[in-house]
Amino acid sequence: MTMPGSSWDALSDADFTPMFGRVRLRTLILLRWLAVIGQTLCVVVVHYGLGFELPLGPCLGVIAASAWVNAWLSLAMSTQRFAKDWEAFAQLSYDVAQLMVLLALTGGLINPFSVMLVGPVVISVAALPLRWWVALALFALAGSISLSIWHMPLPWSGGETITLPLTYQVGMWMALAIAIGFTAVYAWRVGSEARRMGTALAATQTVLAREQRLSALGALSAAAAHELGTPLATIQLTAKEMQRAAEDDPMREDAALIVSQAQRCREILQRLSQTQDASDEMHDRVGLREALEEAAAPLQGLGSILTVRLDPPADDPDAPVLKRRAEILYALGNFIENAVDFAQTEVRVSGAWTADTITLTVQDDGPGFPPEILAKLGEPYITTRRAEPGHGGLGLGVFIAITLTERVGGEVELANATGAGARITMTLPRKPLEAEPWFEPRVDEAAV
Repeated sequence: MTMPGSSWDALSDADFTPMFGRVRLRTLILLRWLAVIGQTLCVVVVHYGLGFELPLGPCLGVIAASAWVNAWLSLAMSTQRFAKDWEAFAQLSYDVAQLMVLLALTGGLINPFSVMLVGPVVISVAALPLRWWVALALFALAGSISLSIWHMPLPWSGGETITLPLTYQVGMWMALAIAIGFTAVYAWRVGSEARRMGTALAATQTVLAREQRLSALGALSAAAAHELGTPLATIQLTAKEMQRAAEDDPMREDAALIVSQAQRCREILQRLSQTQDASDEMHDRVGLREALEEAAAPLQGLGSILTVRLDPPADDPDAPVLKRRAEILYALGNFIENAVDFAQTEVRVSGAWTADTITLTVQDDGPGFPPEILAKLGEPYITTRRAEPGHGGLGLGVFIAITLTERVGGEVELANATGAGARITMTLPRKPLEAEPWFEPRVDEAAV
């Protein structure tokens, strides 16, 4: 399902990814400084505090190399700019290689800190496109294999050498490989959903901004009518003076034309101002049936029979009169449009109410929602139209409609109707959406 009349349908997730990268150099440098500090503390505490014999010089040299790389990057490049994909990949690959060398000097995979190989891979998932972080994950896995083959003995107290069974070492490698693969895929899925949700919310904000601009046009027209009244009066007065002074001059007809056209402009502005003033209260109030008919009106005559009804009838004295809310009209119109697209012959739009809630239902006699995506409908980029030729879209329409409904405190239920067709039910809170009565009840003080 799509968002009707929107240019968002032609966009993809990649359109919202900066072409110059996703992570700043400053972030990569900061993370590397944290790694340098942590590695230094670990080596010093293990060697001097716990008394394990480490190859202290080579270990500190590997750590110093990272510090030198960080210092060079900080001085040679602007750390505020976004790193290009290949730059971020190169830096994270260096971090993996540096960590593998440090692990090779201190026992290889049987070193408890070998799990830190997962860190750069997870960072790459957030900072790099798919092909780059997959390449880094494969590099880390290949490095873990090399660590299982070549490494110095694990440092131990008293200079002892610990030799673990081959089965245990294979298990350590498999655990590390699974950790790298699982965390990478998990982080990618979560990040992908977050990016898609951000894109969809941006689309929602665009829709709301458009509705706000449309609402502002009414106030703008009233202001324009007021502001233009004075100069038009001046023009008309001056033209009348010119008309009286001209008498038999040929310019008299031109002056009369200016007077008549200025008067016409004033009448137009007066009607516009009066319409605005008169429609403020009327436009802001809409009966439930009128709201349903307004949302359905653009879709009448498009093939399917579109019927609107209320239960109880509209003449019920308890029938609600609503505040005009662009969110509700947009959401309802989107649901009706989708129903018309998929209906075979008929779409029924109905409204009902209780003392606390208002229920709007849109039901068609089409094929209904496919069971495999019914549970996912309402998420951005989930659409039933991809398999149909000529139907595109990102599936943002239902997501935006549901978001707008929830914004006013309502809920949306999507289900397949009994028999055939799809049914969408909007449940709205009545009191926050109901308009104030026309007149305040008068109190007879004498009777009191």
